[in-house]
Amino acid sequence: MSASAIFVLDLKGKVLICRNYKGDVDMAEIDHFMSLLMQHEEDGLICPVMSHGNVHFMWIKHSNLYLVATTNKNSNASLVYSFLYKLVEVFTEYFKELEEESIQDNFVVVYELLDELMDFGFPQTTDSKILQEYITQEGAKLEVAKSKVPTTVTNAVSWRSEGIKYKKNEVFIDVIESINVLVNANGSVMSSDIVGSIKLKTMLSGMPELRLGLNDRVLFALTGRDKGKTVVMEDVKFHQCVRLSRFESDRTISFIPPDGESELMSYRINTHVKPLIWIESVIEKFSHSRVEIMVKAKGQFKKQSVANNVEVRVPVPSDADSPKFKTSTGHAKYVPEKNLVVWTIKSFPGGKEFLMRAHFGLPSVENEELEGKPPITVKFEIPYFTVSGIQVRYMKIIEKSGYQALPWVRYITQSGDYQLRTNV
Repeated sequence: MSASAIFVLDLKGKVLICRNYKGDVDMAEIDHFMSLLMQHEEDGLICPVMSHGNVHFMWIKHSNLYLVATTNKNSNASLVYSFLYKLVEVFTEYFKELEEESIQDNFVVVYELLDELMDFGFPQTTDSKILQEYITQEGAKLEVAKSKVPTTVTNAVSWRSEGIKYKKNEVFIDVIESINVLVNANGSVMSSDIVGSIKLKTMLSGMPELRLGLNDRVLFALTGRDKGKTVVMEDVKFHQCVRLSRFESDRTISFIPPDGESELMSYRINTHVKPLIWIESVIEKFSHSRVEIMVKAKGQFKKQSVANNVEVRVPVPSDADSPKFKTSTGHAKYVPEKNLVVWTIKSFPGGKEFLMRAHFGLPSVENEELEGKPPITVKFEIPYFTVSGIQVRYMKIIEKSGYQALPWVRYITQSGDYQLRTNV
């Protein structure tokens, strides 16, 4: 990877804190960063990598800060960016909010973290849970804690401490799928996909070895099994604890889990998704006096499932006023600052249909400006249900002490980017 130095700057380009890792790039080079950035902005060509002579600046902006890595080598840019975003994640874990003030208030801790996160331009310990074991925010504790570095730092399993004990050994598995759907004004699905995530809450003693089995089509083809529903996962990303070589050779998801909460993996399933909540809308404008909106929502999922906390967001003209609503269930409210009607339904069973009517007054002078036609958006969550049909077939937990542990699995489907365009 090889970043020569890391800088944190304020919005004016003033260096708040920096760490020189390799000494092969003059630290004064950072003075050129802001002028380069402003020049690129003026040209309308903002670029994530900028160069001055043979020095390259790779940067991200977060809140009121710029985080900049410098290098004079042909470095792996994607790794440098992964590190910069990891830096943001770790600082946010420590200081809750990452902004100029939190850097100024915590100089000592930030320096400590920059020392531990990278060594000679290469990332080292980047897990905030492990860092928090020996870099604390209380100055007095810092010296005591530093005398003994946790074994996790020198251990092959850097994401998990040794000697963890629980009275009851359990692991909770959440399979969460977000549906992205775009429906055009004629009712045709323009694009759809499923973005999934498997999250763990691990409460296991010792150093357990876990094996997770899914109904993965590639695995079933490898083993000659061809029974039941299978899924094809794309863009699979794993937590660092998963043994990638094992997954690549025989599709086994094998790992020693981090303690507590973590995201084990994420995936995408590129498939045609039928919209789970179908929306039909009729919007009638009566010239210079009023607008009437009728929205019908239908649950297009199985009857035994229930969608919770459904929100249907319907755009209305910016000059509308005097709202009146009638709903067959739930309640509707006008949000004038967003030009929206938000119809909330706490519990929406599959197969059911509900209606909402809204009536607005319009000013007698017509708004001359042509307004865009924002889509209707829908938010929802359906527990105990996955659209893709992904299943956790087994979770094996092996630990040398031989204890029995209980795995619990929960499935949740929720709306991602879920939009239905309208004609009006």
